[in-house]
Amino acid sequence: MTNSIKNNSRNCDGKYFAIRRLGLRTAFLFINFLLIIMALYHLKPASRSLFIESLGADRLPHVWIGTGLTMMLFIPFYNRMVVRISRFRVVLGTCLAISGLLVIFRLLLITPTQAVSAGFYIFVDILGVVLVEQFWSLTNSIYSTDEGQRWYGMVGTGGLVGGVLGGVVSAFIIRQTALQTPDLLLVAGGIILTIFALTWVMDRFGLYCEVDRPEPDPRPAKNGWRVLGKSRYLFLIAAILLLAQLASPLIDYQFLKTVEEAYPEREARTAFLSMFFSLMGTVSIGVNLGLTPLFHRKLGAIAGLLVQPLMMSLCAFGFLVHPVLFWGGASKISDRGLSYSINRASKELLYIPVDPVLIYQAKAWIDMFGYRMFKVFGSFVILIFTQWLPFAISVQGLSSFTIGICALWIGLIAVIRTDYRLARKEEFA
Repeated sequence: MTNSIKNNSRNCDGKYFAIRRLGLRTAFLFINFLLIIMALYHLKPASRSLFIESLGADRLPHVWIGTGLTMMLFIPFYNRMVVRISRFRVVLGTCLAISGLLVIFRLLLITPTQAVSAGFYIFVDILGVVLVEQFWSLTNSIYSTDEGQRWYGMVGTGGLVGGVLGGVVSAFIIRQTALQTPDLLLVAGGIILTIFALTWVMDRFGLYCEVDRPEPDPRPAKNGWRVLGKSRYLFLIAAILLLAQLASPLIDYQFLKTVEEAYPEREARTAFLSMFFSLMGTVSIGVNLGLTPLFHRKLGAIAGLLVQPLMMSLCAFGFLVHPVLFWGGASKISDRGLSYSINRASKELLYIPVDPVLIYQAKAWIDMFGYRMFKVFGSFVILIFTQWLPFAISVQGLSSFTIGICALWIGLIAVIRTDYRLARKEEFA
């Protein structure tokens, strides 16, 4: 492994052995992931609020298309860089680069322009993907499969807690101090520098020593769609996941449009978005700890998959009948809050009976390209039916599309139920 952390770390011998216990390593990673999501939940409300102020919520589909296309160009370049440079050095360099760029954006926002606000929105979405991907890339390299099954739940909970704390802290900063929305960039930059320091300390103590395993082939994402075409089961999984991405921009657009109308003043809007993201994280934690284990133990993974589309369709109907902030927020929580909790755990259970090589190939394509393609498609749906056609529909009318997508989504879950049972039987045959 020419680019492994093992060959770059100086502390993977017998030194500091006592501090490398799995529980302590997990505690460090819990804090690391908490800080990553906490930083993002300072930047997300700021980027949304600044964009709405400069361009208005009607322009959101344009920036989502820009984000998707930028990501599809950036990710292959990023993956090539990771192949040539050790993951550890890439993480440290990324933290320094992001902190520096946040300072630059803060200076540019002294006199904000539409281009700066749009660029900052795209930058926040990209850095969110990069920081989370880097974290799990490092984490996956230092745990064996058995260790991961025991400890990943705790590590992932750090992200959920970070979302709650990030929202609460950013709302407190806006409401109770003299700092304003653009100043959240500097707060987030400080948190990311703390991540840099923590990552460096963890390496010094040998907590990033890799488990010996073959390096994955970096090419599967290019041909992952072919794997989906050869396996009906994987194709159904991909269709279910991608339908969720198709519906997500419709719900996000409705939510942010109602936020724009309810909170025309920037600082009040930022504070509301911060507290809303905190609430969404709290819901995710509650569902993760209470509802998810109950559903999986009593009803199984398929029942867990049904929760999100059922709740999304119910909330979409509520918004269709009464397009107010309550139903816009409820739709957003039913989308992202459940996606990060019961839906994520349920979809991972679908992958277990599948050959690991096929899983890697399929997930690489879905995560790197499929998600972004379908979010771009969803953004085009918004533009076509609300702005480009002569018979444009209202914002609340988009709920009809959401309900239709959820109906198809539920139908595919009913179809995959039989395939899942067959895959489980073959796994234990």
